Amino acid sequence: MRIVTTAAAMQHLAKQWQRRGKRIGFVPTMGYLHEGHLSLVREAHRRVGKTGKVVVSIYVNPMQFGPKEDLSRYPRDFKCDCQLCRAESVDVVFAPPDAEMYPGKSDDRYSTYVVEENLSRGMEGMSRPQHFRGVTTVVAKLLNIIIPDIAVFGAKDWQQAAIVKRMVVDLNFPLKIVVAPTVRERDGLALSSRNKYLDAAQRAQAIILHRAIQRARAIVKRKSISAAKFKLDLKRFVATAPLGRLDYVEFFDPETLQPATKVSRGTHMALAVFFGKTRLIDNGRL
Repeated sequence: MRIVTTAAAMQHLAKQWQRRGKRIGFVPTMGYLHEGHLSLVREAHRRVGKTGKVVVSIYVNPMQFGPKEDLSRYPRDFKCDCQLCRAESVDVVFAPPDAEMYPGKSDDRYSTYVVEENLSRGMEGMSRPQHFRGVTTVVAKLLNIIIPDIAVFGAKDWQQAAIVKRMVVDLNFPLKIVVAPTVRERDGLALSSRNKYLDAAQRAQAIILHRAIQRARAIVKRKSISAAKFKLDLKRFVATAPLGRLDYVEFFDPETLQPATKVSRGTHMALAVFFGKTRLIDNGRL
């Protein structure tokens, strides 16, 4: 396994692979890898086949963090990440420094950004202004650097995956975006690097996100319901976990992300809940 730290070296390697007819699978991450990330790596391997190449990027992108968010304390363990990637037969870990991804940003010479204007308005886009500008910018740069045939994203970040899929279509990137299922703990909590922040009591109550989705599924099996009424019901339900504070719960079309006024089978649900300063997200189709 190689560790590559410059865009030029990564592009050179990717072009060599292309000339040799190798398909390239790509998994973008911010590191602190867990089983959820590794499931994406396995999906990338499956998609490109035994003769293909798989690249994992490990880069904590400062552009997608707000000024009061957890950039400085975001968990990092590069040595462990590399060990996990090696065990999964990853061909290259691309781990660039900030100066490589955003050259000249400190003196205002970096001034080009990618902005998706439709799907990014609600949910995470509402709660975290400028977040998706950072996501789309860094993903566009990574796709240009790694030149993959497929890129694998996790369904836990459903809105993010939808936005990246739209960007790839709108900007004519020649690759396929694959969205792989969310990986969960045995009690239903979606795997996330930020779960590390939770203390024991918060961790025990964090399953309220998955339980809220399960509750919603059980209700829409019996009947359709007004989205406004349903949000109030789920707000009260989340409040049964006293350490949690609901940021939002939304119902929407899984493809267009357009808000639903009536919730029924097939509607998608997403929610975000704070536990102290830690903010967890989850989603699922009802």
